[in-house]
Order: sequence, then C-alpha cells, then structure tokens
Amino acid sequence: MPGWRPLFVTDDEGTAGTLGDVASLRLFARAREIAGTGAADVPGATVDEVVAEAVRRFGPDFAELLASCRIWLNGEAVSGSTAVTDKDEVAVLPPVSGGCR
Repeated sequence: MPGWRPLFVTDDEGTAGTLGDVASLRLFARAREIAGTGAADVPGATVDEVVAEAVRRFGPDFAELLASCRIWLNGEAVSGSTAVTDKDEVAVLPPVSGGCR
C-alpha cells in the first residue's frame, strides 16, 4: 500500500457518512498541521467515507498529502472498503523523515 487511494472522493457536502457511524480520526505530523487539529469525529460507513469527509473538511492541501500517507484502522493497515463504527479510530500517517546521524 504505497499511498492512500480512496475508492471514492466526493465534493458533495453530506454524502460521506450518511450510511454509517462517526469514527474517531487521528491526524499526525503534516496532516495535523494542515487540518489544524490532531483529532476529529468524522462520519462514514467505511474508511474511504471517513477519509472523503476529512478531505471535504480540511481541503485540497489535505487531499494532496493523502497520496503519500498510510491510513490505518485501529492500528492496522486495511482497505478503504473496510467498515467502521463509532468505536473505531482511523489514523492518517504521513511519511516522516529524520533519524540518527
């Protein structure tokens, strides 16, 4: 899974999450900076729907960053079609640079 490619992304307000619960979205590093927050409750029936709603909320810079991110559900890499509930945490993990010299 080299980069996140949602099954669908919508510009229509209210489309994402109309079928599902509200998942907890956690944002790290650059994703947190772009969104202006480290966490949000986001509606969606699947991981893709949660991510699409996050794109709608946080804008084009966030959408662009997603191409290089890993998306995890409850600490595991999953497909975008994986169902989510209100007990789930979807995490957006941008690439991180640095390390030892």
